[in-house]
Amino acid sequence: MDAFLRTPQIETVLGASLAVILGYFFYSRISVFSSAQSERFILFIFTFSFLLAAFMFFMFRLEYTRTTLVLCYFACCIWFLTFDFLKRRLARFKLSIVPIGRVEDLEAIDTVKWQRMEKPEDFNPDATGIVVDLRADLPPEWEHFLADKALSGIQVFHVKQIKETLLGKVEIEHLSENTLGSLNPNQAYLEIKQTFDWVCALAVLIVFSPIFLLVSICIKLDSPGPVLFKQVRKGYRGSNFVVYKFRTMTDSKATDTRAVESSDSSQVSEHADAPRQSAITKNNDDRITRVGRFLRRTRIDELPQLLNILRDEMSWIGPRPEALVLSEWYERELPYYSYRHIVRPGITGWAQVTQGHVADVDEVLEKLHYDFYYIKNFSMWLDVLIVLRTLRTVLTGHGAK
Repeated sequence: MDAFLRTPQIETVLGASLAVILGYFFYSRISVFSSAQSERFILFIFTFSFLLAAFMFFMFRLEYTRTTLVLCYFACCIWFLTFDFLKRRLARFKLSIVPIGRVEDLEAIDTVKWQRMEKPEDFNPDATGIVVDLRADLPPEWEHFLADKALSGIQVFHVKQIKETLLGKVEIEHLSENTLGSLNPNQAYLEIKQTFDWVCALAVLIVFSPIFLLVSICIKLDSPGPVLFKQVRKGYRGSNFVVYKFRTMTDSKATDTRAVESSDSSQVSEHADAPRQSAITKNNDDRITRVGRFLRRTRIDELPQLLNILRDEMSWIGPRPEALVLSEWYERELPYYSYRHIVRPGITGWAQVTQGHVADVDEVLEKLHYDFYYIKNFSMWLDVLIVLRTLRTVLTGHGAK
């Protein structure tokens, strides 16, 4: 009997079952972020969990059958892709709207089926919840209606809360004291993340040092100038630091490689001064070298920032640091801009994988909404989602850049 229970097929199925449980755990946690579009990451998540299962089989020298493990992997992916598709098509989120206050633009969000009520009697009992502007002056009949529905178990959402959840950004034009308090990041996770960042950066630096050497040689052969690009940027708690990147431009004195990530594309303001213009890399910039285009497309140019992580100046994930001249400009133009420095800047971040690189003040204000969402929801699971989105962009070329 024991021999039967220890057959390679049985052990493989047990290992695959643990991989499914682990993958589903990650999937369910990431699905909390409604803007995550988690169906796009099912393959990434379960590929990781099954590779981890295969690694455990290898480490503990357990017998297993590759065919069974691969079949379980494909069956798992097909099942969850089908499940997610049906959930989004058949169980679409339904919300009723109380038509008072700042709710006029809710129906533009197409991931939800909306029902605008003209009077309390119009409420759809099949609705998942009710959205209301709790800051508006509600007539007594609407107040009684909301109280009754809340007591009956129907969820009542404030309009600002539901927008943050669905769009993945925080409105910051009218921040209150309570709002600022809610944006304080989790200090315990901040310390854990710093340690994890440091260990991973050291490991990657050691393992990929031969690749760094090869990239350095290619840069030197491709164009004259230094291998590394250096620039002063504003970082954690408003302190200045020097960021390191592989040089991707012919003019080593000009601002390089998405030198200002948030200023990478777009139109420069007509009134921008010369230093500000030099801090912006334009689309199809003719200063970019042949090797530089490849480095930028694959994000390899960012890897020297591992040195910044080891110096506790940066993190793997966080708001992108800005060139000093641009940061000072944005702080003059945008309220609360400096608050984004409450966490360490990152090589990638929520704004980067959601919006991409921008330059105009209006676009940077929109980016600030995403940065504040990251700070407010500062957690391991949001970091995992950002890593998955970054990998998807790097490997497939699709997504915000």
